[in-house]
Amino acid sequence: MMMRKGKQVSTLKPKLLTTMKNYSKEQFISDVTAGIIVAIIALPLSIALAIASGVSPEKGLHTAIIAGFLISLLGGSRVQIGGPTGAFMVIVYGIVTKFGISGLMTATVMAGMIMIVMGLLKMGGIIKYIPFPITTGFTSGIAAVIFSSQIKDFLGLTIEKVPADFIGQWKVYFQSFSGFDLTTASIGLLALLIIIYWPKVNRKIPGALIALIITSALVSFLDLPVATIGSKFGKLSSALPQLQKLDISVEMIRMLIGPAFTIAILGSIESLLSAVVSDGMIGGKHRSNMELIAQGIANMASGLFGGIPATGAIARTVANIKNGGRTPVAGMVHALTLLLIMLLFMPLAQMVPLTSLAAVLIIVAYNMSEWRQFLGIFKSTKSDTIVLLATFFVTVLIDLVKAIEIGVVLSSFLFMKRMAEVSNINVTMMDASEEILETEDEVAVKENIEISESKGIQIYEINGPFFFGAADKFLQAFNRVDHQTKILILRMRNVPAMDGTALNAFKRIMKMASQRKIRILISGINPQPETVLTKAGIYNELGENNFFSDFSDAVQYAKSIS
Repeated sequence: MMMRKGKQVSTLKPKLLTTMKNYSKEQFISDVTAGIIVAIIALPLSIALAIASGVSPEKGLHTAIIAGFLISLLGGSRVQIGGPTGAFMVIVYGIVTKFGISGLMTATVMAGMIMIVMGLLKMGGIIKYIPFPITTGFTSGIAAVIFSSQIKDFLGLTIEKVPADFIGQWKVYFQSFSGFDLTTASIGLLALLIIIYWPKVNRKIPGALIALIITSALVSFLDLPVATIGSKFGKLSSALPQLQKLDISVEMIRMLIGPAFTIAILGSIESLLSAVVSDGMIGGKHRSNMELIAQGIANMASGLFGGIPATGAIARTVANIKNGGRTPVAGMVHALTLLLIMLLFMPLAQMVPLTSLAAVLIIVAYNMSEWRQFLGIFKSTKSDTIVLLATFFVTVLIDLVKAIEIGVVLSSFLFMKRMAEVSNINVTMMDASEEILETEDEVAVKENIEISESKGIQIYEINGPFFFGAADKFLQAFNRVDHQTKILILRMRNVPAMDGTALNAFKRIMKMASQRKIRILISGINPQPETVLTKAGIYNELGENNFFSDFSDAVQYAKSIS
């Protein structure tokens, strides 16, 4: 018992403490190098995601600095890199549009609290049971929404206000396409091509950064009429973020609880998925519950300082690993490097063309789309395809909150349907010289039981999980029990578990059997169903002498009393 307690405590221990035990100078150099490179990758992404989320550019950097540092300091992964990601863009934009920045801060802090509670309740392992079609569906849906939201800036369309909904956006786009700005679109296309082809020149320096530098220089030196961060947001501040006062009320909490849960669930899924991917690359094992707690603390801190939601970023985490990062020090260096860049070079960000940032996010959307996996699910079952498409279209056409709700509910119903289909009840009448194959001990034992003179013995075999999805089959099968039956053998060797609805059906069968004066014998019952029957008093009501471990013993007993 003491060993088990110690193991539980260790799962809530930050990985930083573990990795520091054998830390070396060589590893420190590798971590610092990786941290600086990842910071350079995170810089344009943080700014672009902030703008696309409906907040000012510096809030993206504030999030990457504060949340990124805390996720590495307290997290359960050796190499996780935290910060703003494209997954949150849709939900953040919706919150800002409806509730303003103060509402976003409150929702982010609430989401952080939810994630901490999830970690303390040891729910890190439960997240992985969310079906793959759901995660693929809403990730691909988010990618489509991100792409759609960037068309205006990429083409330089003169639209005063872009609608928040997908259909509304494209209606406005089609009405305004004839007025797109050729200069803006050309700069955006140049940025897009640089991002795509730069890795063939150099893989260490991110193409997004090179694209922003080149296009910013062109627009500035040639004095091109292209919208920039400065023209839209004015002078950017290099000041450190300040602690903000939250506007909390019962009504605000009630309205934001849904979005907060969405941020928490989405952040948990993405961070733990990133941790699993990184484990496979470094041969490590993350602590999922500690990671959730760290993510929660990081989001609370980000919200309190006016930032946006953060989570583990898969692309940045992979870049960290590929550049030698092996401990949380790399993630902390990444955050500190961003802080230094913000303090020294933030005014230069004003020169960045909005169309170039749109190009960065278009690439982010493409990478998020997971189109190969999306199409691959069509080769799977029909139910998986239905869940995928439902989640995708609800994400795109309605919102992410409803998509997760509908996806989970739909997949649950389809899962129950599949379980009900694999659960079956066989009713067999014992006749002369029936051969019984007993495999409960994985050994085939054939026994010829002559019971031709023993009329009235019937076998009622349940196969598969005995739960509410199969309870109706159980009751219907009883109607097929012969009226001459005096003894009913319930064979339960293939029932791993049963629930309350199945228990109720069991009680109804017992009542009907009693009315028809049918005696019930049970063979091969497993521990969980036996516990359920015992707690319900059915074990004592039937009597211990009516339970048999072997089917052959039950048959022999039935013969003796028939």
